[in-house]
Amino acid sequence: MATKRWTCSRTTVYNIGYHLIWCPKYRRKVLEEHIQNRLRELLLEKAYEIGITIEKMEVLPDHVHLFVKSPPTASPHWIVQQLKGYSSRILRQEFPELKSRLPTLWTRSYYCESVGHISQKSVEKYIEQQKNV
Repeated sequence: MATKRWTCSRTTVYNIGYHLIWCPKYRRKVLEEHIQNRLRELLLEKAYEIGITIEKMEVLPDHVHLFVKSPPTASPHWIVQQLKGYSSRILRQEFPELKSRLPTLWTRSYYCESVGHISQKSVEKYIEQQKNV
């Protein structure tokens, strides 16, 4: 889990973070201890594969919270799609009880909020001050 504020690529310096939340279908409490542990492993594995960093993760019985940092080329929708799709496929293969309890593991919906070091007010003030320079 990264600690630097900025990430640099060849052409970009960025600090993009998202708070993501999603739930199992019908908000069922199916993410019990053995499934929780495997889900954590799968999410970290997929995050590494797609080039994002999971800064903080909390898996509760009926929902998942993530704070991720990503490059500007990865949209929040794509990130959630990758994480949910991969984890659902593997978990349903490894834990057949999930197939019998739910038609799909995850709901279609999710929550996303961008998180940054600088507040909206600070950015607005900075942009407003630019016309006086």
